[in-house]
Amino acid sequence: MNRLFNWCAARIAAFAGQSFAFVTALLLIVIWGVTGPVFRYSDTWQLVINTATTIVTFLMVFLIQNSQNRDGAAIQAKLDELLRAVSKARADFIGIEHLTDTEIEKIRDALEREAGNRAGGKKGKQATADDSVERLLKRS
Repeated sequence: MNRLFNWCAARIAAFAGQSFAFVTALLLIVIWGVTGPVFRYSDTWQLVINTATTIVTFLMVFLIQNSQNRDGAAIQAKLDELLRAVSKARADFIGIEHLTDTEIEKIRDALEREAGNRAGGKKGKQATADDSVERLLKRS
C-alpha cells in the first residue's frame, strides 16, 4: 500500500508541477466561467466549481506533504553522509533534525556566534551573513 501511494504521489506531483497541468486547470476555469450564462449562474453551477476545487485542494495537500517529506529525508541523508565523510565536519550534527525547535535554535545561535568570532568579533546574524557573503565573493 505504501509503495503504491508513493508511486502515485510521485507521478501526480510530477504532473501537477508542469505547465500543462496549470494550462489545463486554467482552461477548465475559463470553460466553467463561460458556461455561467448558459446555466444562469445557478447554485448548481457554482457548486460544481466549489466542490471540484475543494476536493482537488484537499488531495493535493497530502501529495505535497508526501513529496516534501521524501525530499526532506533525502536531503537530510545526503547532508548526514557529507558530515560523515568530511574529516573536519562535526559528526555530532548528524540527526539534529530530531531535536526540538528550541534546541536547534540554540545550536544555530552557537554556530553563528562561532562564525562571528572568526569574522573579527562582529556580532549577530547579519554580521555572520555579511561575513559569509564576503568569503563567498572572495572565492570567485
